[in-house]
Amino acid sequence: MMQRSKPPRATRAILTLMCGVFLPVQIVPAAQVNVVQTQGELHGFLVLRAVDGDAIADGDLAQVTRGDRVTARLVFRFKDGSISEETTVLTQRGTFRLVSDHLVQKGPSFKHPVDLSVNGLSGQVTVRYTDDAGKEKVVIHHLQLPPDVSNGFLFSVLQNIKSDTPKTTVSMVVATPKPRIVKLVIIPEAEDPFFVVGSERKATRYDVKIDIGGAAGVVRPLEGK
Repeated sequence: MMQRSKPPRATRAILTLMCGVFLPVQIVPAAQVNVVQTQGELHGFLVLRAVDGDAIADGDLAQVTRGDRVTARLVFRFKDGSISEETTVLTQRGTFRLVSDHLVQKGPSFKHPVDLSVNGLSGQVTVRYTDDAGKEKVVIHHLQLPPDVSNGFLFSVLQNIKSDTPKTTVSMVVATPKPRIVKLVIIPEAEDPFFVVGSERKATRYDVKIDIGGAAGVVRPLEGK
C-alpha cells in the first residue's frame, strides 16, 4: 500500500464477511476518534480472508482528499463472482465525521443482496434489498445518528487508535433489513512483525466485536455486515 505520508505504525485488520456472529459484550460508551494521522491519498490492495484463513476476495481501496474532506472507494471481488462496493465521504476536523456512505453487496456470497445509503448529515438511511420471495424492497428511515458513526472508514479509525488503548467503541449503521445502529467494540490483541525492504516493523492486530444491544438477537448472524 502506498501513501504520501508515512504512518508511524502499521495497522492490520482482518475483516470477516458473512462468517461473523454478533456476540454479547459489555456495553461501552462510544466516542469519536481523534485525528492523529491525517488521511491522505492512497491506493491499497487488500485480501479478505475467512475465519479459517482462506482468501475469499481481493480488494482495491482508492482514497483522495480535498481539504479536510476524504473520499474512499473500497471494492471486494469474491472468488464466486460476488461484489462488495462501498464509497464513503468523511471529514477530518479534529475528529472523524461521516458525511455519506453507500454500500452495495450482491452475488452468491450474499443471501440477501443489499444497497445501503447513509446520509451522515441528515440521518436518512435508505435500504434497497431483495427478500426471500425475490421481491425488491425499499426501506427509508431517519435515525438519530451519533457523531461517532464509522460506516466505511474503519481502517482510518484503526490507524488513529493508540496501541495502548485497552478498548475503543464506535457506532455503525447496519441493515437487518430495517436500519439500526450497533456498536463496534475494538480491542487490541497483539503485535505482529512484518518487513519492509528488510526493515522489521510491527502491526497491531485488533479484535472487533459487534454489540447489537439488549438480550434479543445477541447471537443472531447478520450476513454481509
